Amino acid sequence: MKITPSSRILRMLGEIQFDEWQCVAELVDNAFDDFADIAREKTPWAGGYKVSVSLPSPKHDLSGSEVVITDTGRGMSYERLENAVRAGWSSNDRFDKLGLFGMGFNVSTARLGRLTRVLTTRAGDTEWFGVEIDLDRIGDDFEADDITEPKDDPSEHGTKIVIGRLHRARAEWLQRNPQALRNALASVYSWILANQPFELWVQGQRVMPRQACRWGDDRFVVHGSRTSPERFPAYIPIDETFEPADACLDCGNWQVPGKGRCDQCESTELRNRKRRIHGWLGIQRHLDRNEFGIDFIRNGRKILRFDKSLFDWKNPDDPLGLTVTEYPVELVHQGGRIIGEIHLDYVPVNYQKNAFETSDRGWKAAVDFLRGVGPLQPEKAKLAGYPDNTSYLGRLFKGYRRNDAGRKYLIPGDGKLPIHEETRRWAQKFWAGDPEYRTDQKWWDAIESHETRLAESKAGGVRPTTTGHPDESALLDALGLAPTGQSSPGAATETEPTEPTTDSAPVETQQERQTRLIAASIPMPELSRDFGTPRLGTLTLDARSVDDALVDANNQPTPVWLIQGPGNTAIALVNARHKVFTKMGVDPAELLLVEVASVLKVKAETSLGLAEIVAQLRTACLPDTALDKAVIGAQAREILSEIRRLMIVAIEDDPTRAFQFLTADERTSIENEMIADGQVSSASHLGTDGGFLRYAPPLFLVKLLESWPEAFLDGKVFIGSFSSLSSPSARRLSVAKVVGYMNDIATLLTFQSEPSPDQLRRTRLSTRLLAGEIVADS
Repeated sequence: MKITPSSRILRMLGEIQFDEWQCVAELVDNAFDDFADIAREKTPWAGGYKVSVSLPSPKHDLSGSEVVITDTGRGMSYERLENAVRAGWSSNDRFDKLGLFGMGFNVSTARLGRLTRVLTTRAGDTEWFGVEIDLDRIGDDFEADDITEPKDDPSEHGTKIVIGRLHRARAEWLQRNPQALRNALASVYSWILANQPFELWVQGQRVMPRQACRWGDDRFVVHGSRTSPERFPAYIPIDETFEPADACLDCGNWQVPGKGRCDQCESTELRNRKRRIHGWLGIQRHLDRNEFGIDFIRNGRKILRFDKSLFDWKNPDDPLGLTVTEYPVELVHQGGRIIGEIHLDYVPVNYQKNAFETSDRGWKAAVDFLRGVGPLQPEKAKLAGYPDNTSYLGRLFKGYRRNDAGRKYLIPGDGKLPIHEETRRWAQKFWAGDPEYRTDQKWWDAIESHETRLAESKAGGVRPTTTGHPDESALLDALGLAPTGQSSPGAATETEPTEPTTDSAPVETQQERQTRLIAASIPMPELSRDFGTPRLGTLTLDARSVDDALVDANNQPTPVWLIQGPGNTAIALVNARHKVFTKMGVDPAELLLVEVASVLKVKAETSLGLAEIVAQLRTACLPDTALDKAVIGAQAREILSEIRRLMIVAIEDDPTRAFQFLTADERTSIENEMIADGQVSSASHLGTDGGFLRYAPPLFLVKLLESWPEAFLDGKVFIGSFSSLSSPSARRLSVAKVVGYMNDIATLLTFQSEPSPDQLRRTRLSTRLLAGEIVADS
């Protein structure tokens, strides 16, 4: 069989930078292309559509090891096989195929090993036939040896690629990382594996599609006033067809129809094709520091994963201006949650299939369609002279740019703050296939629990009679919408704490007591998780808050009652009104860990003391409670970002008054921050609006509140009273409370020295207390 070019060139192709998973994916692409052709014919296919990848076994030495990719496709004729292994050959269908480039086969096989055997057979053939490409033997005659193998079943069909004499470094990676390879392929082919009857197996394990952990189709939030509410869905389907264009089959160029000759390569091989952009944008159920952004897909394969380029904006009228990242900004330390899958089958990609040709007009048009031409941030849009961004991405940004806990932004919380670390753990369970986490109900229950506990704390510990948001019904009525899938559970019966039963009262069995208390409890998602270590084992805990006084199985009073269930499961009931929590200031997690440690100590039959077990459990299972400056600082920055936003609104009628409190050093600091953020022109107009507060040093915000309290209290930024108070001392106390909280936060964010544990505890507490002083968003 004649193949080109020479072995020297083929060996050079093996030096082209392809990761190990990319080499395997190139060969999987060819099999999936064949499957797609068969599926389009809509005829039954015996044996199904299956690709199997075999890797070097970790139990064997690498000498003699092979990488084998087999498929159950149609097989090839001799002529097609000769073309398929020839470098530079193309099927001339660059628009409907995954295998876009003729060199993909040669690059991937040469990068993995020096000997490749390709065998193929069709139903009815009497044998397997193929070619052996030995990079150490092929000469300048370009001839590779024809090979055959016997075939037991004449109905068998498909293709088999066997790569030997493996390059050691790449073979070692494949030997060590079969799961990493499965994860990469599960992500790249997630759409195909979820929507086509194709199977992909690696080392005997089926690759399952890695689907998005997003909110359901029917979830939404509502912002705005009672009279003009606005609904923001958490899932937006997209399907738009643009005007057809002529596509060049030789170079891939798109152009207006009717020219007859390609503008780029002058080929006459043009075909009129439709241009369709489809998919969805939505909101992930958790924030992530890396895994957020848009997946862009071509012919079913993901080319870009978690791409964040649509979150950037550069002013076209300022060629020397900086590119500004608009999302996440307020949430940057926790990450983002806007995600999506967008199909762009008509936009060309590079030879590595890891980027689209961003200079192509089709890519630029798609970006403008999805995110609009102006900034996502309303403040930046206004400054740059653009209207509000109403694009698909612009609406998601407007509805979900903040991450306050509760229904307002679809963020689970613990009654005080968001529980981001916990929801990230739930996402891992979602991807692991845990049925409890497949739908978004777990996340929604945590939001409902947060709202109930928050309302209870604001009412002085009295359980509210409804868990609904005070404005939600009015907003939805004004919209004419029923809250499908996220309605409040309705009125709840207020439960007074009960006294232990007396001899004259009807005797309640322990089972009846458990049932009653659990029915009246509120979930505590921040403490509902797996507690344990490899040495101690694991206890899967469902933590719930109750109002009633508790007695344990021995009829002894207790603030926490741990009820063991089947297997390694348990329910923990926490009496939220117990004086050890309300008077002594003990965190429920502390006593809960003691109960869990007692159970695990018995189960593990360990000699470890309870204190050591509690210490190990806290470190392993509650890392987000650690006194970590980065974690506490991130929470402080988030709440300060919200205060900045509200302060800007509060001073919009008189920004110059706020500006006059700046010192020269503070003004210089603001200018530097604005220039670094690309706001060069705005930096020269400081004080004309309140936008400078977005860049002001944290301690300046404290000073501004002290100097001009009437602008920010009385429900403008903070709920505390000021103007309505007649006593000067009462006014000073009202200001001092909020200033004290803000000063703790600003101090941590200003000074670089390592804070003491007590300082970190104080800042964490001030952050929580300050959150309760901020006015609710309209």
